[in-house]
Amino acid sequence: MGSPDPPHRTLGSSQGSASRRSWRIRHLGLDISPLRTSREFRLNFAGSLVSSFGSMITYVAVPYQVAQVTHSPLSVGLLGICELVPILLMSLVGGALADYIDRRRMVLLAETGLALVTVALLINATLDHPALWVLYACAGTTAALDGIQRPALDSMIPRLVTPAQIPAAAGLTSLRGNAAHVGGPAVAGLLIAAVPLSWVYAVDAVTFAVSLVVLLLMHAVPPPPDADRPSVRSVIDGLRYARRRPELMGTYLVDINAMFFGMPMALFPFVADDFGGPEVLGLLYAAPSAGAIVATLTSGWTSHVRRHGLMVVLAAGGWGAAIVGFGLADEFWLALLCLGLAGGADMISGILRAIIWNQTIPDHLRGRLAGIEMVSYTTGPLLGNIESGLTAAVFSVRTSIVSGGVLCIVGTAVLALTLPAFLAYDGRQGLARKQAADAARAAFAAD
Repeated sequence: MGSPDPPHRTLGSSQGSASRRSWRIRHLGLDISPLRTSREFRLNFAGSLVSSFGSMITYVAVPYQVAQVTHSPLSVGLLGICELVPILLMSLVGGALADYIDRRRMVLLAETGLALVTVALLINATLDHPALWVLYACAGTTAALDGIQRPALDSMIPRLVTPAQIPAAAGLTSLRGNAAHVGGPAVAGLLIAAVPLSWVYAVDAVTFAVSLVVLLLMHAVPPPPDADRPSVRSVIDGLRYARRRPELMGTYLVDINAMFFGMPMALFPFVADDFGGPEVLGLLYAAPSAGAIVATLTSGWTSHVRRHGLMVVLAAGGWGAAIVGFGLADEFWLALLCLGLAGGADMISGILRAIIWNQTIPDHLRGRLAGIEMVSYTTGPLLGNIESGLTAAVFSVRTSIVSGGVLCIVGTAVLALTLPAFLAYDGRQGLARKQAADAARAAFAAD
């Protein structure tokens, strides 16, 4: 896939064999060079890791508290409705703002708002009768603030590393997110079982304090000199730009297709009933993230991939195939293995999509396109859970999972055929454009 040839090995030479093994390990393992060479990326990575870990604790605590207050699954489901509209709307607004305002400042302000929401949850939890409306309001506010923060946070990364380090930065960012998704809920379960909910929210508040200090230590990330003033027109300009770029449309459509048809998480409680009950439910949720972590830790090879579009298609197809295997599995260990493979395939797709985004999108549009990306990767899973639930209600749980995986593969193949420019996209072109853009920005700053 375009990687350089390993060192030549002389026949019978153990030294040559060792060199080859060393080359393979070097190119397989996670590239941590951005952490070594960029102070700003180190701070960003550390602050986001701590903040994400705490946020995942609250992510588990809020629906648990709603269930405790109402004893109604429908009331817990309403949290998703409270979150969907704000995140869809504010991600586009946040994207436009990220192209006009200092991105570090935007992340800092949103992080402060999220910390205040956590404090509100903490105070509400100390009441003798916690108010349900506060939980819903905090869920919606959190989604809105996330929509404001995430485009600025994502669009900041290409400014903190060199163009050649973007693949490594994508892998490290993915590792950070998956570590929080595995560790946060696990710690949340232990805390909920051991201490009052107010103390659970207090732990999240402490993580926000740490992340705010780290953000204050970072340097400013000012907008590009040709920044567009936020407006409806600027948002539409971002949408038009995305529509004209087949490599971007391919990343959005392939991911939405995979998540819509092949996202069976809403069915995990029913699958758990067949494999032993509630005690195995957590393992089903953790398996995809565990697979994603393994894929991230061995993602060094993605820096040497050239046909990024083709690899995204193959990874999406791999997700669908693993979901089919999960639906057909009669043994619990096999079901977990298939979910782990699915999570690994999804992570490879995510890393490569991030590389395409960060290497090809001009800096003055980066925030708006990050908002569009956020819409694509949040709507797919939400709609996918609805689709899988409806299909299971009409047919069966197994039929829903297997048919979803098959339709994911079919849809991915159709998109690949209808988007030949995406399939043929060569990452070297995007890297060259990014290097030229960075050189032009540096020359402008020097003048």
